[in-house]
Amino acid sequence: MNITKTSALAAAITIAASLVSCSSGAVGKADISSVSKPDTTSAAETTAPVTTSAETTTQPVTAAAAAKGSFYDAGGRLLLSTGDDGKRRVSAEPYAVSFANIITPMSDGYDTAFDKILTTPAEDGAGQSIKLTLNGDVQNEIYNYMDQNNIVGAVVVLRTDGSIMAQVSYPSYDPNSVADQKYDEDLAWGDVGNKAFSNYEPGSCFKIMSEVIADKHGIYSLYDDGTWDFGNDHPIVNWDHETNKSSYPIANRTLNSAFINSSNIFFAKTFEQVGEADVLSDLKTIFHFGADDSDDIHCDFGDLSNNIEIEDVDDLRRSAFGQSKVLTCPIFLAALGREAVFGDMVTPFVIKELVSSDGTRRIGEGSAANDVIASIPAECRDNLLSVMGSVGSDIGVYVPEGYSFYAKTGTAEGWKGDFLYITGCAKNNADNGTQTWENYDNYGSNGSYVIVMEIQNPASHGFEFASQSAGLYKGIMNIVIGR
Repeated sequence: MNITKTSALAAAITIAASLVSCSSGAVGKADISSVSKPDTTSAAETTAPVTTSAETTTQPVTAAAAAKGSFYDAGGRLLLSTGDDGKRRVSAEPYAVSFANIITPMSDGYDTAFDKILTTPAEDGAGQSIKLTLNGDVQNEIYNYMDQNNIVGAVVVLRTDGSIMAQVSYPSYDPNSVADQKYDEDLAWGDVGNKAFSNYEPGSCFKIMSEVIADKHGIYSLYDDGTWDFGNDHPIVNWDHETNKSSYPIANRTLNSAFINSSNIFFAKTFEQVGEADVLSDLKTIFHFGADDSDDIHCDFGDLSNNIEIEDVDDLRRSAFGQSKVLTCPIFLAALGREAVFGDMVTPFVIKELVSSDGTRRIGEGSAANDVIASIPAECRDNLLSVMGSVGSDIGVYVPEGYSFYAKTGTAEGWKGDFLYITGCAKNNADNGTQTWENYDNYGSNGSYVIVMEIQNPASHGFEFASQSAGLYKGIMNIVIGR
């Protein structure tokens, strides 16, 4: 399971010079009508709600005889197994649709990524089975919520230890209706593909990193024009350069104000002042973000391959607010959100443990939890947490007693249209970022949740600004934190 960034980058380059980004404002409209769709003769696109629960630990029909192991969710509920013919993979109801674009071989999913594990014989002769960190019921509930509210895009829920609780892409398809269970590019990366693992421009969520870079280099106040004109047709503008024109110029815009109000100009000037070499070095060493293969984050399900390319000073400036040739995916944004709140980035993972074919007995270790791969300098952590707390409060997302909410919003203009993002964390006040969990049954008692929502069809909702999508984000938060 490998994410590709080449095609996205090529398309992005053709329009990069004309783009701006902000947490609250944008110009274009999302257009998904031109994106290639899967052949309806091979798979049925599914937007209907799916049942949200099933009996715990449902055995596959022919577990003992299966050549390939099965998948179970974190609660032991069957997700995928081998059918009666000993070959065909069967997605278990009621989870078939919500998991299709992350687990099936047609979508280049976990069944492909973990083929070696699943075909290694266990004691009973069947292939080893895998218990995932994902919660099938949460996956279904979020998918149904996205269906009911027409949210085309992705939602990623990350636990503090790096385990993925949910990875939802809407719309999806019925995998059991696909006759040929081979990799299908449209099912993997088309309309019903895995959007959580697909690279696009992140917009102002990138400013989480830009804020730290500014703090690290002592840049706390800059002149903010509102519109930074270079004498060509491509000025850099702030999202409120028209609606709040009377407030500009701001002679001494502070770093805190720039982050909370999402000033593109402040961070563009910051990157220009810091310089290309130091910007790229800081992104690499503090956030594991870069274009080289060595910058990839090696997750158990595949590599997170980000991109940033700087060919001139304009690229450098626009990179500061997540545009130009900057690409990443919602899973990375979740890891970034975790680092922003706790100070350390940990590797995302989905294998909780290896289990017997019926899913009831542990037979092997899973992926490492709390695998720290990058850290924010200690002296730069408090300010970032403070300004993210202010953004969380400003967008009106409230969490129960015992939690604190931190966030950054982002609107990105890209090769597929405008995308809206909210990267947020409901931090449990009892969570210090170092705990481990044998299982996740009582995770909510002291665990936190990083939630990233990506909306690829903002025009369908009448949204221009990412902050306008906070109401939809609240619904996802309620599904997750309610547990």
